[in-house]
Amino acid sequence: MNADEGLVALGFTEVEARVYCELLKGAPATGYRLAQALGKAPPNVYQALASLEHKGAVLVEEGEPRSFRPVPPEEVLTALQRGFEQRKLAAGEALRKLHTPVQDDRIYHLKSLAQVMERARTMVAGAAELVLFDLFPPPFASLAPVLSEASARRVAVAGLVYAEHPAVPFVCVRSSDADFVRERWPGAQLTLVVDAREFLVALLTPDGAGVRQAIWSDSVYLSCLQHSGLSAEVRLHAPPSARARLSRSFSLVGSSPPGLRHLVGQPAVPPKRGDTR
Repeated sequence: MNADEGLVALGFTEVEARVYCELLKGAPATGYRLAQALGKAPPNVYQALASLEHKGAVLVEEGEPRSFRPVPPEEVLTALQRGFEQRKLAAGEALRKLHTPVQDDRIYHLKSLAQVMERARTMVAGAAELVLFDLFPPPFASLAPVLSEASARRVAVAGLVYAEHPAVPFVCVRSSDADFVRERWPGAQLTLVVDAREFLVALLTPDGAGVRQAIWSDSVYLSCLQHSGLSAEVRLHAPPSARARLSRSFSLVGSSPPGLRHLVGQPAVPPKRGDTR
C-alpha cells in the first residue's frame, strides 16, 4: 500500500490524498502549483484543499496568492484516530439502543477470518463461568490474551493444544496425538464452547490466515453436547493424575455450567468448583 492508498483507506478522497502527499514533498505551495504538479483541474484541487483544511490536515497562509503547508503526518493520524474513536462511541451508543439480543438456537455460518476471530474474542470476553477450547497454534496465539483475561476474572478455562505447553494461567492439555493431527488435519482447528451456552467451530487454513468453514450457534442443547464432548477429550489426553480434578471442574455434569442449568431448568446459581490449577 502506498501513501495515497493509505490515506484513501482512512477516509480521504483520491484528490485529497494526492494533494496532501504532494505538499509533504515540497511546501509551502499554492493551489495553482499543486494543480500543475498533479495534472488536476484547479477547481478540484482548491476543493480538496478546503476539505483538508477542514480536516486539520493543512495550514493556510493568507496572502495573495494563498499558500498551503501540510500538518505533520503524526498529528494528522492522531486527529483521525481521535475523531474515529468519538464517532465509534456515539455510533455504539445509538446501536446498543436498537439491539435486543435474542437467542434463536440456529446455526450460522461465518465466512471471514476477522468475523471468526472477533466472535471468538467476544465469546470469551463474555464468559461467566467456564470456557473450553480446542486450538491449533495459530488461533491459540491469537486468543491466548483474552483467555488469560478470562482466567484472571476467575472463569475456569481449559482445553487442548497441539504444541508444547505454553506459559499461560489456565489449563492446557497437549493432545497425545498432536503431531499426527497437525500433519493430517486439513487446516488449523478452532473450537470454543463458552458456559455451555454458545459454541464456535472453525476450520482455518493451515497458516490460520483464512477460513475454510466456520459455524456458530447459541443453542444451549447443541452447546451442552459440544461441551460434553470437548471436556471428555480434554480429560482423555490429560495425565491420569489430573483426570478426576478435570472431571469435577469441567465435565458437563460435574461443572454444571449455565447452559446445562438453563436446559434442565435448574436455578442460575453456580456450583462450587474444585481447584482448576
